[in-house]
Amino acid sequence: MTDTTIERARSTERGDGSHAPRPRHLPLEEINAAVALHVRALRAGRGWSLDELSGRSGVSKGMLVQIEGSRTNPSVGTLARIADAFGVTVARLLQPAADRTVHLSEMDDAPVLWRGGRGGTGRLLRGLNDPDFVELWDWRFAPQERYEAEELLPGTRCMVHVLVGQIVVTVDGVDHLVHVGQTLDFRADRAHTYRNGLDSPARLVMIVAMPPGDFDRRHGPLIAQR
Repeated sequence: MTDTTIERARSTERGDGSHAPRPRHLPLEEINAAVALHVRALRAGRGWSLDELSGRSGVSKGMLVQIEGSRTNPSVGTLARIADAFGVTVARLLQPAADRTVHLSEMDDAPVLWRGGRGGTGRLLRGLNDPDFVELWDWRFAPQERYEAEELLPGTRCMVHVLVGQIVVTVDGVDHLVHVGQTLDFRADRAHTYRNGLDSPARLVMIVAMPPGDFDRRHGPLIAQR
């Protein structure tokens, strides 16, 4: 499993060889700047010091300084820990400052937050913070590729719908084989793994629904602060 830093897909080529209209791609620097802005604002709004945020998130103070200064490209794991500490979604840390009543986004504009060693990707398509915390993901697995996910917040649930191939989802050591057209719903606040055991690619869409509330890692494993 490779926990990649944020990347941007650039291709607009269609399957028939033609090219779709090229959407506006946000440079990586703009994404990191948005993360820096939101982390600073959320921390200031709560009156937290860097030490406090570091303790709550489990992210080192040095890394937080780099993130708030827009001088690093944080991994999806780091972003998830910071988002959990604030009680927001990862998408909240990535979104532009201006809010919209209706938002239409392109697949090519969605950040790739995980890239597997065999070529698979995990792309955050969209996230909501109000009224509930929900994220929509697109995951693609190369043959024989796997992703070992961290335990998420208590009460977090995932729904996985397979579009191509099949995926084995292991929850608490039990394997669940999900075929094309099938949907798996499970508690994601425990160890879980995604694996493509075939010699052909697999693709799935995932919805992650998280409980509201801040999260402090100093108060024991996965304890939500309501």
